[in-house]
Amino acid sequence: MSSLIDPFGRQVSYLRVSVTDRCNYRCVYCMAEHMTFLPKAELLTLEELDRVCSAFVRRGVDKIRITGGEPLVRKNIMSLFRNLGRHLDSGALKELTLTTNGSRLKEFARELYDCGMRRINVSLDTLNPEKFQRVTRWGKLSDVMAGLDAAKAAGLEIKINAVALKGFNDIEADEMIRWCGEQDFDLTFIETMPMGEIDEDRLDQYMPLSGLREQIEKSWTLTDSDYRTGGPARYTTVAETGKRLGFITPLTHNFCEGCNRVRLTCTGELYMCLGQDDWADLRSPLRASEGDEALMNAIDEAIGRKPKGHDFVIDRTTQAPAVARHMNVTGG
Repeated sequence: MSSLIDPFGRQVSYLRVSVTDRCNYRCVYCMAEHMTFLPKAELLTLEELDRVCSAFVRRGVDKIRITGGEPLVRKNIMSLFRNLGRHLDSGALKELTLTTNGSRLKEFARELYDCGMRRINVSLDTLNPEKFQRVTRWGKLSDVMAGLDAAKAAGLEIKINAVALKGFNDIEADEMIRWCGEQDFDLTFIETMPMGEIDEDRLDQYMPLSGLREQIEKSWTLTDSDYRTGGPARYTTVAETGKRLGFITPLTHNFCEGCNRVRLTCTGELYMCLGQDDWADLRSPLRASEGDEALMNAIDEAIGRKPKGHDFVIDRTTQAPAVARHMNVTGG
């Protein structure tokens, strides 16, 4: 079958799949503390998620990242990983990976490796237990640390993702870089993204990573790298640790020119851009027929209107989010 090429000549080869909007944390930059989650009846079944992912693999997608919410809180989620592993075995899929908050890695790390996973991203914004509980509202740092230990023991390569929050963890950048070097983890800093109504003021949270990098370079030697994982991060190498340090800058530097990604929600909505509200319904054609012709047509139609770039901006007059949905709906 033909590859998926968008109107700007970019090949879509990377699918990010949110398997649930639910999470056992309530991170202050991601969602409000009191969230209303989707009725479980609206979610695609794990079998339906496998069918959609497999359709994308047949169209040339060779990287799938499972996200949430927190993906490891979904019941029987490991059955989806096991089923998708067949595409790794066939060689059609180059990588199956995961973004997680790490809280359940202690339970699942070994099985994730056995399913063919080799690399994961773990969201961790601070190494201070009290601040960790404050930013996650419900989380315990000790759970994540135990999960990281289990993931390392299982043989998983780990990258830490930290959202840079002004006045909260910006002063911890040196400590995070040092710790990641000691643990043999790569690290990526991410600008806060204006998605969904939250309980905080995004202007108070927002810190441009250009300023953070200047701060970091007072203590560390950074060399720009052409290393890419398929995502939006731009990487450097830290000379003192030998590890990679990435920066994801949706606000200060638009990263859309080489975008190869689309995002599927747990209800079958396909978002062609994280920072746009346009989406395509894949659940209806998926359930309309046991064959995939209608599903493939819907995918083609969606890719045909993938935009050139996102509209992320923090509105300094209304402080409204750039898009109304929360990050947990489409995944990180």
